[in-house]
Amino acid sequence: MKPRISSVLLFVSLIAPGAVVPAATLVKLTRADDRIRVELGGKLFTEYIFKGAPKPFLYPILASDGTEMMRHFPVQRGVPGEVEDHPHHRSLWFTHGAVNGIDFWGENTDQCGKIASESVESAVQDGVGTIRARNRWVGPDGTVHLTDETTIRIRGSADARFLDYEVTLKAPAGKPVLFGDTKEGSMAIRLPLWMTPTHDYGKGRKHEGSGTIVNDSGQRNDETWGRRSTWVDYHAPKDGKVYGVAMFDHPSNPRHPTWWHVRSYALFAANPFGKHDFDPKFKADKKAGDMIIPAGGSVSFRWRFYFHLGDENAGKVADRFKEYAAGK
Repeated sequence: MKPRISSVLLFVSLIAPGAVVPAATLVKLTRADDRIRVELGGKLFTEYIFKGAPKPFLYPILASDGTEMMRHFPVQRGVPGEVEDHPHHRSLWFTHGAVNGIDFWGENTDQCGKIASESVESAVQDGVGTIRARNRWVGPDGTVHLTDETTIRIRGSADARFLDYEVTLKAPAGKPVLFGDTKEGSMAIRLPLWMTPTHDYGKGRKHEGSGTIVNDSGQRNDETWGRRSTWVDYHAPKDGKVYGVAMFDHPSNPRHPTWWHVRSYALFAANPFGKHDFDPKFKADKKAGDMIIPAGGSVSFRWRFYFHLGDENAGKVADRFKEYAAGK
């Protein structure tokens, strides 16, 4: 089958440090049976893969010069230098580990749920690519527990990129949906090993890294785990440059500013539900972070990924968050 070119509401914006309005980069979307390929300026940026896995995800994630900003495993196995842990960490994805008591975060067991694609549309307009998807959250017994409507927007310029990820979670007419309190969620990216700080990764093994994690309060590395903040930035040097990715929690989100399930081993996730895991004051209350979507109701979340050069200061991460909060 010959691929067809289509448009998607993906919002990636490449912003050079100090620039106010970035020069637009041509966005091209090409649809195949199981994915939508996203090119910026004639170069692959990512693919939205909506079939063949337990959940939709975006892979690979490439900087403007082609530098890989994600881990390959489990999409590719045996890549030199990778740590093949947590096989449910698929590049860039959204899901949660306790939905009506079912684990949608994990994979490949008969107790885990799956997020199945129902429809995908794409379009390009005014230099912005957009992907709109509708998905069903299906339990191990085949029950559909909820649906979601996901919109991904991307645009680009010379050396920075923004990817906006918006999801509306919808409960069925006859039954509420419970998103339970667990650290295992929710809007996430698994970064490559070279971006990590020095950390232990089990069985007495230690990785000596030069990466840095920092949040809007200036907390760094392991101090950022479980904290609430409007943004977190993860950056590291490679081949004479510093590459970074920041994630922004939109002010309209429930429970803003969110908690962060961000680890020195390269998991980077925003989680608005894991209150008892993250906040010591609520450690004894395992339902503190529960969120119930009423029958027939919905809840929406918005996040932005900002792929940039430099650390949080050179990349003007705080300024870029202010622009996002202002609707830009």
